[in-house]
Amino acid sequence: MKLLNTMMARGIKTGTLTIIDADGQSHQHGSGEAPAATVRITDKTLYRKLFLNPELYAGEAYMDGTLVIEDGSIRDLLKVFALNRTGLRSHPVQKVLKSWLKRIRRWHQRNPAATSRKNVQHHYDLSNEFYKLFLDENMQYSCGYWPTEDITLEQAQTLKMAHIAAKLNLKPGMRVLDIGCGWGGLSIYIAQNFDCEVVGVTLSDEQLALGQERVKAAGLEDKVSLRLQDYRHVQETFDAIVSVGMFEHVGVAHYKEYFASIRERLTDEGCALVHSIGRKGGPGTTGAWIRKYIFPGGYSPALSETFAEIEKAGLWVTDCEILRLHYAHTLREWDNRFQANREKVAEMFDEAFCRMWEFYLIVSEFTFRHRKHMNFQIQLTKTVDALPLARDYMLETERTLVS
Repeated sequence: MKLLNTMMARGIKTGTLTIIDADGQSHQHGSGEAPAATVRITDKTLYRKLFLNPELYAGEAYMDGTLVIEDGSIRDLLKVFALNRTGLRSHPVQKVLKSWLKRIRRWHQRNPAATSRKNVQHHYDLSNEFYKLFLDENMQYSCGYWPTEDITLEQAQTLKMAHIAAKLNLKPGMRVLDIGCGWGGLSIYIAQNFDCEVVGVTLSDEQLALGQERVKAAGLEDKVSLRLQDYRHVQETFDAIVSVGMFEHVGVAHYKEYFASIRERLTDEGCALVHSIGRKGGPGTTGAWIRKYIFPGGYSPALSETFAEIEKAGLWVTDCEILRLHYAHTLREWDNRFQANREKVAEMFDEAFCRMWEFYLIVSEFTFRHRKHMNFQIQLTKTVDALPLARDYMLETERTLVS
């Protein structure tokens, strides 16, 4: 407990963390002010584990009940950690761990086709009924677009689709590729609003089944084709390519083939739009707990490493927009809906799963709200003159879609 207390005393400066050890002794760290949380550690082996790797073992201990919230909530606890993450990571042991993880991150993010499908199924094939409990009605499982905070999740996700579609410079009759199409919401939206033919690819059996049902229900079977297919195996060419919330699953070792695939599949006059979580401050690593339990093989790239690979692929960056707090607002709404349906989730899975999922949603929200994560939308073309000279066409199309 001494080593853990030393690290916490050094790292916790904002807010208050009180730890009740397995012998019942209380140890307080921080300013004595809010945010504040009190936790009880019931297993003495956690002392060493939390000292060596708090990001991994705090999540596991909360899941299995060996770390108990005595006062405050899991949101309070995670906010304390979010606000003090820099101080905690500055401890020599944590700096060594972080440096070592950076060296092996390519191994963690190795995603050949077979591994990619396994990783996608781990997360996205949980249950369509489960995702319906906290997503919007259109099943958008990515960052919404929040021009203001006083709108609903449904509105934010519809605005997101309009915002993205407007950047693709779509015209009737165009063929569009939706890489990582999820449950088909964006593919359906593009077909309905632009009279385009859309091919959507996913590696999730659950998403594909429900997506195809939704396409049929919308009467768009002649316009939208959803496939169980890796983007690397698509052979046709398209007038537009969109990729939303999928680049995070590619991995740094595969950036070259990802952008090469976009270039190969895009017509000379075509336009592509990549919407992804990103990070400021340069390349990093995925947290051990997130990598193990939520997104194996996943990584949120820095802009620097993303642009470097785009340049190598010979593509033009014709526009880039940074969405800062938009995902924080989205995740907070997801957590609100998850908490409202927590009993149903427990019936579907168990209490450990509920704890895992709320830990994931809250940690992710605070990563955007208090740390270095954001979203970026990068528009790409193969030729310098593929798009109009000014961005007016985006604004005009978006206004038409949301009017």
